[in-house]
Amino acid sequence: MDHAKLLNKVDHTLLAQGATWEEIRQICDDAIRFKTASVCIPPSYVKQAKGYVGDRMKICTVIGFPNGYNTTAVKEFETRDAIENGADEIDMVINIGWVKDGRYDLVEEEIRCLKAACGDKILKVIIETCLLTDTEKIRMCEVVTAAKADFIKTSTGFSKAGATFDDIALFASHVGENVQIKAAGGISSFADADEFVKLGADRLGTSRLVKIEKQQ
Repeated sequence: MDHAKLLNKVDHTLLAQGATWEEIRQICDDAIRFKTASVCIPPSYVKQAKGYVGDRMKICTVIGFPNGYNTTAVKEFETRDAIENGADEIDMVINIGWVKDGRYDLVEEEIRCLKAACGDKILKVIIETCLLTDTEKIRMCEVVTAAKADFIKTSTGFSKAGATFDDIALFASHVGENVQIKAAGGISSFADADEFVKLGADRLGTSRLVKIEKQQ
């Protein structure tokens, strides 16, 4: 797949703790220039970024990030606040402890709650694959499908590892037909991005592809 088409699948991401408005503004400009799917930015910048880009670019933000162990009520408030501020897409982190405890019912209930809060906005569910067994990953494919989220996403990029080819292939084999896949974390080349897409990824969470393209 050519670079332009791969960039169309990118959520151009800046979630560093020290990110400044000038840096956020720059990734918004770059996202518009290279026609990425969205910019993925901290919640505190959503309103300012939406005012800056208007309808020229989708704004994505993160909820319960990066650890996922906020209460459901807090995540719901974060989600509603982000949407009121102009977010078009929400990437939530699951409560990984609940998965380890086998409380998939609570995980599904939380995803359903946030999907309701999203309304017609896109909800992506980050399951942090590097912390899960394959059995847990498969079970989460089933939970995300049952909860009617729009995407399952590999990683926050803030844990031990990011997306792997094996995880995307596993997702593709186990999610429902209405659930899309987002690979995120550690995508460092167009060749890797192309392989992730071939394996089933619909979105790519990364900042590196735009940086590479700007150097061409």
